[in-house]
Amino acid sequence: MAYISANLRRKVRERARFCCEYCQNQELVTGGIFHIEHIFPEKLGGKAESDNLDWACARCNLNKGARARFRDPVSGQIVPLFNPRKQSWSRHFRWNSDGTRILGRTRSGRATIIALRMNHPAIVLSRTVWVKIGVHPLPD
Repeated sequence: MAYISANLRRKVRERARFCCEYCQNQELVTGGIFHIEHIFPEKLGGKAESDNLDWACARCNLNKGARARFRDPVSGQIVPLFNPRKQSWSRHFRWNSDGTRILGRTRSGRATIIALRMNHPAIVLSRTVWVKIGVHPLPD
């Protein structure tokens, strides 16, 4: 694993507004560990450079693993996963009406939701509580 300086880690965290760049959960609210994540995995040749790094909750990072592509459940095509450096979250995802589940708008969005298990029952339950206390989802 490549060394990532404290300065670069700080920049990645701040750029993400302290939220997971995949599921949008807030670091402070979750109380969980967040990771510097390689968008294009190191195992596939991805570099530890700013444009290939993002801030991800442990759930999203560990479920993503060394994947860069996954099958879209609607089209059946193998497609690239969402890239937070090159793509807009709101173009590929949206919240359901109560703000607890992430819905895919595109093939990449749908594939990313499945690959990263972004709507796992445990996180949906947590989001339900966060919505009730008014800390989720964050405004754009």
